[in-house]
Amino acid sequence: MVARWGVQGPVAAALLREVRSLVEQSAQARQQAAEVPLAAAAAPAAAAAAAVQSAGRQAEPAEYPELDPAGDQAARAAIELLYDVPLEVTAVLGRTRRQIGEVLNLGPGSVLELDKLAGEPVDLLVNGKLIARGEVVVIDEHFGVRITDIVSRAERLKRMR
Repeated sequence: MVARWGVQGPVAAALLREVRSLVEQSAQARQQAAEVPLAAAAAPAAAAAAAVQSAGRQAEPAEYPELDPAGDQAARAAIELLYDVPLEVTAVLGRTRRQIGEVLNLGPGSVLELDKLAGEPVDLLVNGKLIARGEVVVIDEHFGVRITDIVSRAERLKRMR
């Protein structure tokens, strides 16, 4: 099922956070790429002094640049470019593994037992990536999914490993 929806709710918020993160990483990469020639031109003595300090394990507080409101507007503009990008949204009721012979013998009336119990949450995938879980509902004779849980970024990263 391919669906197009307006950007709303916690799923949209999770997707927008991911896009913002990617935009910020891209901006940081461009900034670092611009700084590399300057660092390469620095005196070798400065590099040696930095190496001595790191060997002595001297720690200094990290300095972060002030947040730029214009950068936030640029991130929003970049996100708005993605509003019309179609995404494939899939609700997975369950899965099973069968041998080829069993699959070839399937026909009308065959029943496949799935790995999930009745009433257990279904997985909601966006472009094949798990982003949420929910419960199956019926809306005017159509199935739907009521989202009950948004998968955290940490959990998504853990699943990738």
